[in-house]
Amino acid sequence: MDIESWGRQNPIKKESWRTVIALAYQSLGVVYGDLSTSPLYVYKSTFAEDIQHSESNDEIFGVLSFVFWTLTLIPLLKYVFIVLRADDNGEGGTFALYSLLCRYTRVSTLPNGQLADEDLYEYKNDRNLSADRIGMSLKSTLEKHRFLKKILLILALIGTCMVIGDGVLTPAISVFSAVSGLELSMAKHHHQYVEVPVACVILVFLFFLQHYGTHRLGFLFAPIVITWLLCISAIGVYNIIHWNPHVYQALSPYYMYKFLKKTQRGGWMSLGGILLCITGSEAMFADLGHFSQLSIKIAFTFVVYPSLILAYMGQAAYLSKHHVIASDYHIGFYVSVPEKLRYPVLAIAILAAVVGSQAIITGTFSIIKQCSALGCFPRVKIVHTSSKIHGQIYIPEVNWTLMVLCLAVTIGFRDTKHISNASGLAVITVMLVTTCFMSLVIVLCWHKNMLFAICFIFFFGSIEALYFSASLIKFLEGAWVPIVLSFIFLAVMYSWHYGTLKKYEFDVENKIPINWLLTLSPNLGITRVRGIGLIHTELVTGIPAIFSHFITNLPAFHQVLVFLCIKSVPVPHVRPEERFLVGRIGPKEYRVYRCIARYGYRDIHMDDSEFEKDLVCSIAEFIRSEGRGQSFEAVEDIDANERLTVIGTTSTHIDGIRICEDNRELIHVDTEMIEISSPEVPRKRVRFLVPESPQMDLSVREELQELMEAREAGMAFILGHCYVRAKRGSSLIKKLVINIGYDFLRRNCRGPTYALSFPQASTLEVGMIYHV
Repeated sequence: MDIESWGRQNPIKKESWRTVIALAYQSLGVVYGDLSTSPLYVYKSTFAEDIQHSESNDEIFGVLSFVFWTLTLIPLLKYVFIVLRADDNGEGGTFALYSLLCRYTRVSTLPNGQLADEDLYEYKNDRNLSADRIGMSLKSTLEKHRFLKKILLILALIGTCMVIGDGVLTPAISVFSAVSGLELSMAKHHHQYVEVPVACVILVFLFFLQHYGTHRLGFLFAPIVITWLLCISAIGVYNIIHWNPHVYQALSPYYMYKFLKKTQRGGWMSLGGILLCITGSEAMFADLGHFSQLSIKIAFTFVVYPSLILAYMGQAAYLSKHHVIASDYHIGFYVSVPEKLRYPVLAIAILAAVVGSQAIITGTFSIIKQCSALGCFPRVKIVHTSSKIHGQIYIPEVNWTLMVLCLAVTIGFRDTKHISNASGLAVITVMLVTTCFMSLVIVLCWHKNMLFAICFIFFFGSIEALYFSASLIKFLEGAWVPIVLSFIFLAVMYSWHYGTLKKYEFDVENKIPINWLLTLSPNLGITRVRGIGLIHTELVTGIPAIFSHFITNLPAFHQVLVFLCIKSVPVPHVRPEERFLVGRIGPKEYRVYRCIARYGYRDIHMDDSEFEKDLVCSIAEFIRSEGRGQSFEAVEDIDANERLTVIGTTSTHIDGIRICEDNRELIHVDTEMIEISSPEVPRKRVRFLVPESPQMDLSVREELQELMEAREAGMAFILGHCYVRAKRGSSLIKKLVINIGYDFLRRNCRGPTYALSFPQASTLEVGMIYHV
């Protein structure tokens, strides 16, 4: 089943319970691997240093009570019942919430946004709901102040950076905790020399497998996690019955009070270990686009949640009767496993840890792709590992960076205590960011009463702030790792975003007005040669300075000019029938067009040959529709001389123009077609098949004929190669960011995907210096 494309193309009906259960089954392997392996290290991390397990059992029962209520309030109440409803057209995660807020409040920092983007299908949901006076006041405040827009962006980037940090720390702590079961089968002074090498080998193997894609092993993920959950819940039930049937009494909140009263500061500091019981909860929301809300809710509520509660209760029941063992070894998961089952459980635990780590690594790839699409991360190589499931991606640079950092953390710390302190801070920071964004979504997007948003942020924010403070106090004991990693990634992301924004502002300030074009003759004052000249620009209006710079130095250009803008919009997906905005620049005889290709932050860009065909077909369809005087969807551009028309990809032209190249067969269409062919040329033959239309006049036919001949002659790609420098008088910080930071990233990151796919022999780069 294509779990990636489910949400948009095959919405589940209420009665389709078979499909819901199938998705719930798959979600166990993709979403809950990390959360399910948390019993491996929660008790061990909690009792690592700050508190001790005593004969009174106040500590172990207090920790159990904290774990129970934390699992109940955060994953179950907050995420399952509230946060999952805040999806962005089926997508979830930190950037999905930010995207949702950008659309409802117009706080997006994307520089080339248009009013036409608000007419997209996924943009228009629920915008007609009325907000109360306080909500409207909050909305206008956010839209007016650039400082508040930057704060929202930085919050989104911090959440993203912590997710990347989690991608480093989760594999380390999961795998290391899984192999820690070896400590019970060898001498204490030997196991530390075995655990670290074994964990490193598993981690290297895990990251090495990433370029194969998870679709080849994905069918094993759900059975592994289900086996693991059945295993820990069965062991938990056994320990409860066999050692302490009354352990359920510790679920009372009273035991939390007793715990804090007895342990005081030590108990508060140990909350950083208890926090790890909810690590992986954010995956329920981040992976929402792969499944449905109902399937994720069913999987957690009826399978994962009760299994985890039984596992934690079983461990507490066993430890409440075994104080001597706890003093000889660190309190861990494996001490509560019956001795005959330890090695089988160890094997299952390692597999479950690998699955859990795989989920967070894949999630890291996904969120970096989203950031890159929205101009907040340097361009990286994105490899699609599956032709059927489009969400399966692999980013080589990020993968090997994560592996090096993960090995460094494992070898550097060599114990779960420091790694857990680091992981806990990363986890709780992402949750705090989600809580802040959710409080805004409640008011601005759901149009609920402000009181409900205040109660939400106060209740859940207070709980998460308590855990955050307990994690932050461990700064010198490992919590510095996510802070340092986040600072580095935040500096990279903000520098790239700032430089990209300044570059676009320079383009806007120096663009050439269309009136300049109108003063020229139809030949534009230059020699027009056969072919299509494709000029890439970030501008959605006006003529880029690169064009005048080019024709000033080389006064010749192609018979058909197309100003192409490939831009991202703050929605997950753009439907194929809304892909292009096509318009004409200047009079008809100039043969100059503008084409804007729009993509969502989770869309895949088409390959070069497919894109070229769709581009030419969209222009041809625009010419035909314009000539027929057909009523088509159009939007007024900022410039009065331009009018853009919404044109879909070739696959959406049911009765529109089709293109045939190299005499290949076309898909049969049940309409009569008129073939417009060109004279024989030695290059590939191009034909337009146009539905029979008595309204097509001679000028339209001539324009289509010229476009077809230009396509046959070939297509040249003109790209700008800019050198960005801070202008004189800029502050020292701006010079450092632009001249060093952004310049270094621009020189070392990959070029745009579409630029890399252009034939090198047909590509021309025009250099310009930008003083921003």
